[in-house]
Amino acid sequence: MTTLNYWHFIVIAVILFIFAGGLYTSIKQENKKLIFPMIISVSLISVLLLGFSIVVVDKYTKLPKLYKMKNKRLLSIEKVVYTGIVKNEGNHEIGEVTFEIKLVNKGHVTGNVKGGSYFKASGFLDFFKGGSNILYKPQSITKEFVVARNLKPGQAKSFRVYFDWPPYFRSVSHFAKVYGH
Repeated sequence: MTTLNYWHFIVIAVILFIFAGGLYTSIKQENKKLIFPMIISVSLISVLLLGFSIVVVDKYTKLPKLYKMKNKRLLSIEKVVYTGIVKNEGNHEIGEVTFEIKLVNKGHVTGNVKGGSYFKASGFLDFFKGGSNILYKPQSITKEFVVARNLKPGQAKSFRVYFDWPPYFRSVSHFAKVYGH
């Protein structure tokens, strides 16, 4: 759940005002057949507008930044460790800071990846096919971790996350992002 600030409440008030105006207009409609469809339309538009506006307000008021990210492979247990610091650069509290890391295998540099590794055909009959496909090895992995909660403006918090390292990855690109909710 997102932490609400005063911008959220302003947007909610405006959308409630729009909803109330649409509801009033639909009830005052002279053609009685149109009242119910108008109420449904106003409700749907208000709900969609509310959902999009909360996402937009979150995007522009909650600004987490990632600093000093480092990674280290633990070869003995086949894991990778990512450490770093997340800081709230915005003026409002962030309820949850999510760290997303994407690893992309560039095995074609070493010649270990075949063309079938990038494209795997699928179809309607694959839905009914049982068993695990042992030959398929994904060439990109995305992991998400919640690294901080209730981060005040200007506050920073260090984090450390572990996850399994695919043993067939050779030359890897790392893409890291942080999100605030």
